Amino acid sequence: MANVFLKPGREARIASGHLWVYAGEIARVEGAVRDGGIVDVRTTRGKWLGRGFFTRRSALSVRLLTHRPEEINEAFFRRRLQNAWAYRQRMLVATDACRVVYGEGDLLPGLIVDRYADVLVLQTLALGMDVRKEMLLGILTDLLQPEAVYERNDPSVRTLEGLPRRSGWLAGERDPLVEIRDGPARFLVDVATGQKTGFFLDQRDNRMAAATLVKDLDVLDAFCYTGGFAVLAALGGAKTVTAVDSSPEALALARRNAELNGVAGRCRFVEANVFDELRRLADSSARFDAVILDPPPFARTKDALERALGGYKEINLRALKVLRSGGWLITCSCSSHVGETLLQQVVAAAAVDAKREVRLVETRGHARDHPVHPAMPETRYLSCLILEVR
Repeated sequence: MANVFLKPGREARIASGHLWVYAGEIARVEGAVRDGGIVDVRTTRGKWLGRGFFTRRSALSVRLLTHRPEEINEAFFRRRLQNAWAYRQRMLVATDACRVVYGEGDLLPGLIVDRYADVLVLQTLALGMDVRKEMLLGILTDLLQPEAVYERNDPSVRTLEGLPRRSGWLAGERDPLVEIRDGPARFLVDVATGQKTGFFLDQRDNRMAAATLVKDLDVLDAFCYTGGFAVLAALGGAKTVTAVDSSPEALALARRNAELNGVAGRCRFVEANVFDELRRLADSSARFDAVILDPPPFARTKDALERALGGYKEINLRALKVLRSGGWLITCSCSSHVGETLLQQVVAAAAVDAKREVRLVETRGHARDHPVHPAMPETRYLSCLILEVR
């Protein structure tokens, strides 16, 4: 077993449970190891800290799999995958779609597995997982018995590991448009071309929470994608739902989802740049009782944070201007760089500029099938605030 020795003073984060070791933290590597192979991580004095994947191709050189001296073999991965699936079966009801494996949250760094009815979608985003893809596929097929498995290894993050971007069927082959059941709703999910792996599973609980607030209300759903929040709002009894997105493909599927759930008559879908549409609505007489903001990640890196905060403030300011007194603002950030505290500060500043009073009713995160690793704040990326507006 090759050994990775850390530089002096770099062991505290790893010893506290974090799973990532960066190239700049490494003093030396002793022993032969191929990229994607297993190494032991030690302090500069040789104290054993953990075991994981190694690569020379990325600035993130080691992804730890365990802090215990256990063998990393097929039986190890089978145990981890069995534990992940057993957890989802305990925690989730009334759905046949979920995140089966959430990378570091399941102590399987670089591996994402989503289930959509009888189809699995697989992402191996780290070299150590990618070189074991066939083994992982075999275990997952044995555990979950899917009809088909689709590979969505198209995220740009794979290039940081020296991996090609690709997608396609790994096992079985069928129509990539899959119908799922999620609480009271049914949705069509395109596993081949949809955002992420086809659907925003992480917002499940937040969609349900929003739906409980909007009975008999006029709702604006900005950045609606394929209609997740919009359809749940309509099923929750909303009087009208206006859903806005810039993607014609997403809106086409959103309309189909509204029809599938029998709420198309109360949903209106608008193709527009959301920033422009919010400005237009704020300048018009249009007013709503609830506004839902679920934008894409404006801050993918720390360098983009300042500009991102301006974007978040802009959309929240415009949303506050179109809300009636007593209305609801449900606002989200899916960037770990703009967490709950920063998002609250943004909304507070927007409220001052909009001359509105707001009070925070509830803070939320991602759904239970996205468990957070307590030593890795990076695994908690989704924040959702529910505010009353006066």
